[in-house]
Amino acid sequence: MTSNDEPRYVRLSIELIAEITDEGALKAAALAQVAADEYLDDEERAESVEAIELDPTGSLAHFIDPVALLGDVPGVELTQATWESAQTAFDPEDESLEFETE
Repeated sequence: MTSNDEPRYVRLSIELIAEITDEGALKAAALAQVAADEYLDDEERAESVEAIELDPTGSLAHFIDPVALLGDVPGVELTQATWESAQTAFDPEDESLEFETE
């Protein structure tokens, strides 16, 4: 156990499955977000647009914000965040929640 003066690091694992119900709307919203992002340089913007055009998972990734998830939690500072999005085989009727990535 660490003393109160030492920081404690916690790895938080979250797995979400989202159904894309309107790929066109998702793509348009992601492209608009990339166009409005003042922190992207030209190369990053081009890479983002390419990812969005390639696959709907690239569109969805632009709406994931780990800072928003923990930003207002008192006594917690986000140290590092990574995430990825990938299409997956999923049966909404299967209650076992066994996720298989394609």
